[in-house]
Amino acid sequence: MIVKVLFFATLKDQAGMRTAELDIPSGLTVAEFKKKLGLKFPRMAPSLPSALVSINKEFASLEEIVPEAAEVAVFPPVSGGGFPTILAVTEDALDLDELLRKITLPTTGAAAIFTGMVREATRRGPIRDTSYLEYEAYIPMAEAKMAEVAEEIRSRWVHVEGIAIVQRLGRLQPGTPTVLIACTAAHRDTGVFEAARYGIDRLKEIVPIWKKEVGPAGEEWVEGSYHPAG
Repeated sequence: MIVKVLFFATLKDQAGMRTAELDIPSGLTVAEFKKKLGLKFPRMAPSLPSALVSINKEFASLEEIVPEAAEVAVFPPVSGGGFPTILAVTEDALDLDELLRKITLPTTGAAAIFTGMVREATRRGPIRDTSYLEYEAYIPMAEAKMAEVAEEIRSRWVHVEGIAIVQRLGRLQPGTPTVLIACTAAHRDTGVFEAARYGIDRLKEIVPIWKKEVGPAGEEWVEGSYHPAG
């Protein structure tokens, strides 16, 4: 079925257009519709977790079904509202202080941060030394899946304020931060620790990023075991 989509403000810039007509399956929820938008417009994906959706000029919940011939508007929170979300796949060094600053609000009193590092020596499981890691990603899909993880976090931990999910690519030496998952909230007892832990576990599960371990014993691409159901 065909729906008319209107984009506003930053989402209009990221889409590169003000309106579009999209052919979508019937029975699609708003949450599923946002995921499809992120795949069709990858530049928009980082903004979609906090984006608002209206259907025929009325605000729509994530569970609402998009009806046939609907006019769907997608826009950032009005009047400066909403919480910051940073999603990035980058070859640049991770500036942990700067990323934390960007997800800190005047109401923020707690931050839970997970940072993965390149190990020089692995002593759990088969013992091996690492000269460097090489990361690559299917970037458009990775950004869309990061947005999905952020949206899942917000649906489970409603008191989380800011979210940052950032993954580095390229050749990374031992001691280098490779990934950052950070969640902020007003207080430490709001689930912020669990939210950050969920974020890194979910990233490892569904975001298409791979690493190759290179060391004295040779090199090997490390693969996971997740396969989507259905």
